[in-house]
Amino acid sequence: MTPRTAATAFRIVAVAEAFSWVGLLIGMFVKYVPETSELGVKIFGPLHGGIFVAYVLVALLASRVLRWSPMTTLLALGASVPPLVTIWFERWATRTGRLPAPDAVPTT
Repeated sequence: MTPRTAATAFRIVAVAEAFSWVGLLIGMFVKYVPETSELGVKIFGPLHGGIFVAYVLVALLASRVLRWSPMTTLLALGASVPPLVTIWFERWATRTGRLPAPDAVPTT
């Protein structure tokens, strides 16, 4: 696997993990505050769980391919616990050179 492929996979899963967190939080709000429906939790609970596992696996793979330090790897893994922190980690890792920058799309 190339570093660019690992970085792209990491970015996709990091954003998906954050969005699934948002869906789960909205589902939990609807379930517990107005107590109207459990549908959001039934949908986003398993979805978030699956994406969470994918994020951990892709983070470990990216760590190996991109040769992250143990501290960077721990930050990536820890970012999966609080809501939306995977996006912060992805931006930080790109800014600090730990993730290769995505290719710019030329304008024609």
